[in-house]
Amino acid sequence: MPFFSRHEPEPAPVVEQPRKHGLFSSRQEPAPVPVQQQPKKHGLFSSHRDPSPVSSNSTTSYTTSPTRHSTDASKRHSSGGGLLSKFGGGDHMDPSIVQARERVLSAEAAEREADRALMAARESVRNAREHVRRLELEAEEEARLAKIKQHQAKDISKRGKQLGRHGI
Repeated sequence: MPFFSRHEPEPAPVVEQPRKHGLFSSRQEPAPVPVQQQPKKHGLFSSHRDPSPVSSNSTTSYTTSPTRHSTDASKRHSSGGGLLSKFGGGDHMDPSIVQARERVLSAEAAEREADRALMAARESVRNAREHVRRLELEAEEEARLAKIKQHQAKDISKRGKQLGRHGI
């Protein structure tokens, strides 16, 4: 550990100038490159905390499309997991409200399950009707073929009655 710290000026981040595009070309900006800070070395008499609080609240622009979105570290919320966190947290909520919310969520889940059952029932009815329709078509076809066969048998029977002229 050195007794006297030596401060070297950090190199300024390279800022690319916006490119000009032709009339028919689309403009796409490259993906954002996060600036990585080098770990600071501390001397014998220096503190280990960051002297510049500006870096924790800095505003950074990230572009993924032609529109720009900026994020501010001071405006970000911690998005904790859990069911009740999206409703405003469960630490200070009244138990009756929590119970009512759980009942509503349970009812919504039951409705989704009922919708799935209804869809399955409709599909089953559709399949049954299609099966009945196919059976009716098969029966009609068999009846048509039976009628043709009956007509042909009648013709052959007429021709068979003419036989026997020779006295047999």
